[in-house]
Amino acid sequence: MNIVLCGMMGVGKSSAGIEIANLTGRRWVDTDTVILTRHGRISDLFEYYGEEHFRSLETDVVREIADEDGLVISTGGGLVLKQENNAMLKNNGKIFFLRASFRTLMERVGADETRPLLKDSNNMSSKLEELLNERTPVYEHVADFTVDTDGKTPIEVAREIVALAEQI
Repeated sequence: MNIVLCGMMGVGKSSAGIEIANLTGRRWVDTDTVILTRHGRISDLFEYYGEEHFRSLETDVVREIADEDGLVISTGGGLVLKQENNAMLKNNGKIFFLRASFRTLMERVGADETRPLLKDSNNMSSKLEELLNERTPVYEHVADFTVDTDGKTPIEVAREIVALAEQI
């Protein structure tokens, strides 16, 4: 069984994923890192090929790793918006929605100009809030568990997820 982390950009999926891997001895896979390594910067992929192309690359990565066992998978913020990805991930994993408040997300991504869905926005705050409002119901629907990350360190989030995973 895999531990799959989903949630908004800046929620701490990568940081928590690394900590979970360290605590459990599982291999950590970050879907965005796999795409970056194979295809180049995500912001460039969005700019030159568009979001749809990027989403197809995400599905290719999920198709490749979903059947492996014992992974910690940190997903890109929009990966679970595609039902095909969710079905593959749920087949051999439990999905944990890492939830953070709008304020926390703004603190974490506010100065990050590499986020393709935010960088071209005239009002980054409004765009982030719009994405949060659109995506939260999807995250809640697909998740087996929800873990709040506000005011918690990555190791605290990781310990909470490991404790929940041990109950499965």
